[in-house]
Amino acid sequence: MSTVIFDQPFSVLAPAKLNLRLKITGRRPDGYHELVSIMAPVDLFDHMELKFIEEPGIDMTCRGYSAPANAENLVWRAAQSFFSRIGWRKGLSIALTKRIPVAAGLGGGSSDAAAVLMALNETLCESGPLSPALLAELALKLGADVPFFLKRSPCIAHGIGEILEPVQKWPSLSYIIVMPDISVSTAKVYEDLDQPSFAFSKEDKRELELTTADCYDIIRNLEKMPMEVCRLLENDLERVTASRFPIIREIKQSLTDAGAIGALMSGSGPSVFGIFDSKLRALHAKSVLDAAALGRVFVVDGINSWGVVKW
Repeated sequence: MSTVIFDQPFSVLAPAKLNLRLKITGRRPDGYHELVSIMAPVDLFDHMELKFIEEPGIDMTCRGYSAPANAENLVWRAAQSFFSRIGWRKGLSIALTKRIPVAAGLGGGSSDAAAVLMALNETLCESGPLSPALLAELALKLGADVPFFLKRSPCIAHGIGEILEPVQKWPSLSYIIVMPDISVSTAKVYEDLDQPSFAFSKEDKRELELTTADCYDIIRNLEKMPMEVCRLLENDLERVTASRFPIIREIKQSLTDAGAIGALMSGSGPSVFGIFDSKLRALHAKSVLDAAALGRVFVVDGINSWGVVKW
């Protein structure tokens, strides 16, 4: 174990993600849904200030978007699981600033958890860090999206999200994210997806087999034709969330009218994003969408890598 500096804070960044594709392929006996998803990180970050302390336990505060500052928070649980794994007997102070909307389909909680795992692995275990496989094992126990953020790059995800293929040549893109003022339960969305009214037909499953092959062809061509990314846009959860909240479709249409070349709900929602072929067009569209008052509007860029710890 490396020499630990107590009471010296260090900063940790955790980015949001967008699901540019989310296809449900089945349901496992344990209740988890299997999927094929394409996820890309964007430069909307939660910020954490961590500090090792002599007193055992975790001392946590949270500001910005509302989130629990206790064991209900994935950040807290991530730190606890890591400390248990390496036998750490001291404590940790966590000051979390939530800039990523909560329960928005943007993966903020999962990203925070992954960032803490990586930060603790880097700072506490410099002489013998946990292997990527062990870190991924801890991450998966926290949540299906947490392993993605350990990769620090766009990925194709399979299984329940834990089988990850990094995409090396993802194009540089600008996005607008619109977060409406509604609350969506991910668990309820998946529960509704299993109801007969949303059941997948045999035709749906055949289409999935075909579109998965097409998906890889599109990804191989993205370096030459970045805007081909719009052909990937599909989300099986969108029809469930949009059936309860028509504003999802309204936001998609507004993004398209404002110049987006493609729009989609991210994850289980309710955030909706649009893809723009330039940052200038995205910034112009933001003023239009702000005036429409459909929700909070963010202009973000995709990122292919990011640093975790900053002293």
